[in-house]
Amino acid sequence: MNVEEKALSTFRTEPWRHNCAQAVCAALGREDLLEAVSACGTGRAPDGVCGALYGALLCTPVQSREELKRRFVEKLGYSHCRELKKEGCVPCRDCVASAAFMAFDLQE
Repeated sequence: MNVEEKALSTFRTEPWRHNCAQAVCAALGREDLLEAVSACGTGRAPDGVCGALYGALLCTPVQSREELKRRFVEKLGYSHCRELKKEGCVPCRDCVASAAFMAFDLQE
């Protein structure tokens, strides 16, 4: 199972029912962050950032975070949940899979 599949397997799925940020953190092996990001789904991450992106940023080395944001916006168009939902309605599952893959790629 690749990192995108891992993230999607726990996103809003029983028995975990992870939000977007938790699903990304869990897929990247950062279970230690699950409690901290438990309130960061559905547009509630700091500054309205997409929760999946926020979780990915927390799992990414500091020196690679700007690159992660750049890639995310390049692929999905926006970094904030409200914009992603309003403009063309990017599905949350796409945000979760993309954020997990990009963060994993930047860890290697």
